[in-house]
Amino acid sequence: MYKLLMENQDSWDIFTRKEEYYPEKLDEHQRFLFSEKDLLNASEPEVSRYLMENGMQVEFPENKSFAVCLTHDVDDIYPPLSHSLLSSAYSLKRLNFKDSAAQLLWKLRGIDYSPYLNFSKIMDIEASFEAESSFYFITAEADPIRFRYDIEDIEHHLGEVLDRGWEVGLHGGYYSYDSPDKIKKEKERLEAVLGKKVIGFRNHYLRFKTPDSWEILASAGFSYDSTFGHRYSVGFRNGMCHPFSPYNLNTGKKLPSSKFHLSLWTLLFLRLQNLLRRPGNAQKV
Repeated sequence: MYKLLMENQDSWDIFTRKEEYYPEKLDEHQRFLFSEKDLLNASEPEVSRYLMENGMQVEFPENKSFAVCLTHDVDDIYPPLSHSLLSSAYSLKRLNFKDSAAQLLWKLRGIDYSPYLNFSKIMDIEASFEAESSFYFITAEADPIRFRYDIEDIEHHLGEVLDRGWEVGLHGGYYSYDSPDKIKKEKERLEAVLGKKVIGFRNHYLRFKTPDSWEILASAGFSYDSTFGHRYSVGFRNGMCHPFSPYNLNTGKKLPSSKFHLSLWTLLFLRLQNLLRRPGNAQKV
């Protein structure tokens, strides 16, 4: 695959994300700042298309024509007051008085009644479609917004996720994406609770630095990463709509771990959904 891509300089530059090695601009979270043109073209898997047109064969389980990976970032397990008030007001608007009260009063019953501890419901819904997913949990202690949670407090919930055959991965801390020591420490903390190795990763706020993050995750023992996507757009960051092993231009070597693209982020989807609801915007989008 690499030899074929190297024969097409444009495809090779897109695949390796060459322009991200020496970025001119970063956003407020130190992420690569994409141009408007990049974001408009993000939905086009240029590199995958080039490879398939030149002989690459892709096989999916059970001879399916495509595959989708469902994932969840578990940013919070205890809703902050602002979330509780909004959820309660939404339920009240729908005349669901029982749920409205539950959103506000769950703390009186104990932390196990948090409305965000709904992993069983999520898995039930997915199972009804014969699907399974991955849950990425935070173990970092520091966060720019607020304290999130102690992973040890929900050990029995993690056990249920694993027992039902779903995956538990690490949601790397905001301040950890460029620190090998912090990433390893967070991984070990999650593994101590699970009693098994963790192979999947996605970083908080999608913080990622090419190619350093690839090297850090590989050295920490992760088998795959799903951070490598767009914060403000649906699509494929390096033109690949298939799993791939990245290539480090600095070392001239490929990395052993695979990367799954985050092609559609829920928060982004909700923003697009709200945009489509506005009169006259559906045609524009």
